[in-house]
Amino acid sequence: MIQIAYATAADSTAATGGMGSTVLMIVLMIAIFYFLMIRPENKRKKQAEEMRSSLKKGDWLTTIGGVYGRVVAITDRTVVIETSEDRVRVEFLKSAIGQVGTLDEQAAAQQRPAKKDKKADKAQEAPAVEEKASEETDSTDAE
Repeated sequence: MIQIAYATAADSTAATGGMGSTVLMIVLMIAIFYFLMIRPENKRKKQAEEMRSSLKKGDWLTTIGGVYGRVVAITDRTVVIETSEDRVRVEFLKSAIGQVGTLDEQAAAQQRPAKKDKKADKAQEAPAVEEKASEETDSTDAE
């Protein structure tokens, strides 16, 4: 009879240990989900909101639909842009603004290498500097 009581206690301990690891895995999955999906999206939303709130008359912008023009009037919710020399004016919601800047600035911003690429470029540049330094010491040694 005592052996049965010990067996039951051992089974309940194993079940709680399994339950704890399951809860830990769920918490870990939620944390990974947050850092890989939710947090970057919140950063993008905040950055877009800052861009829209910093608009002023005379800025050039492109809407999410591809309309390009110069800002001529701004309200709390809308922006009026002039799209051509014929003074065609179109009113858009601020949420429809895709990018701010001239077409050249926007193209340059898209062609900039990512931050990770800059680190790789610095790593590639470092050996070149060392080689140049070693060539200078070789030339001074030859004299």
